[in-house]
Amino acid sequence: MKHFCLFFFVLFLTPSFFTQPQKRKVQLVILFDTSNSMDGLLGQAKSRIWTIVNEVSKLRCNDEIPELEIAMYDYGNQTLSLKDNYIRQQLNFTRDLDLVSQKLFSLTTNGGDEFCGAVIQKSLTDLPWSTSANDLKLIYIAGNEPFNQGPVAYKEACTLAKNKGVIISTIFCGSYDEGVRSFWQDGAICSGGDFFNINSDKAITYIATPYDSLIQTYNWQLNGTYVNYRKSSADRKKRQIQEDQNAKNLDKGVLVERAIAKGSANYFNGEWDLVDAMAQDSTVLSSLKPEEMGDDLVGKSEEEIKVLIKEKTAEREKIQNEITKLNEKRVIYLNQQAQQSNNAKDDFGTAVSVSLRKNALALGFEKAKD
Repeated sequence: MKHFCLFFFVLFLTPSFFTQPQKRKVQLVILFDTSNSMDGLLGQAKSRIWTIVNEVSKLRCNDEIPELEIAMYDYGNQTLSLKDNYIRQQLNFTRDLDLVSQKLFSLTTNGGDEFCGAVIQKSLTDLPWSTSANDLKLIYIAGNEPFNQGPVAYKEACTLAKNKGVIISTIFCGSYDEGVRSFWQDGAICSGGDFFNINSDKAITYIATPYDSLIQTYNWQLNGTYVNYRKSSADRKKRQIQEDQNAKNLDKGVLVERAIAKGSANYFNGEWDLVDAMAQDSTVLSSLKPEEMGDDLVGKSEEEIKVLIKEKTAEREKIQNEITKLNEKRVIYLNQQAQQSNNAKDDFGTAVSVSLRKNALALGFEKAKD
């Protein structure tokens, strides 16, 4: 498998030499049971979302990080409509990771009926799934009621998933034996996915490291390198700061994981940040209208803006490099601590991360070199 990426690179070159191969994707869909008993599950997801993002950032193909798209549904909430099978789309596929965090923190629980087959089917039919066999397409569904409830048979949904090249993995919030009896294991097996059982009420604990404080300081400095433009950009910049605060309120360790994620290529904000926008398209400045100028741009000439963006780009790269170096030391420290403790158990985030890594390597992605 380790030459899989090279194989596709050569394959793209042979029929049309001048056609650039598209960057490979990881499409990740999370289906959350938001009935009354799932507050712990949501808490784990909020704590681990940046760990999952960082797992994708460890993958490579042709030395590139795959492009991450995340979609999200919740189901089983009594506030939702029966005619919609108590299902709600929270997010279509998006690269906006701050929006993913915002939506996740907005989820609340309320009793209802959980229809696993129906929510899987809806995510398969609603979303614009990649048609490329080279892209990793994953659904993770988490809950605690029998998997075979509702108007849509889960095996029908599995058949549809296999036809689209989508892998369904299941995360049962309860004991292993109960997950098997209530068809959660079979719900994973039927599409070649992974089955996990977790204690969703267990709080996530982070090991503090000597590097956390400085990483957090660099995170706040990193925010100062973002230059907002376009009409909605001021609100987007506020959301960036708010999601930092949401992470910090959970645990300083969550903020550290978020800071590391903000240093990766998947934390892209070209829709509102001129630094990211110009890195992707250097001509974007020429089409920028006066009314789209953010606070940092008002009154500046085009040349002055170019100088500003060049300075902010260099500053951002320097801060991200410092975060990366500190995280390398942090990982060594955490690995040493882990060797001294055998108490690690699956939670929502570790289940997704382990499964995602396994399936990515099976599809030919490679782990980043240490």
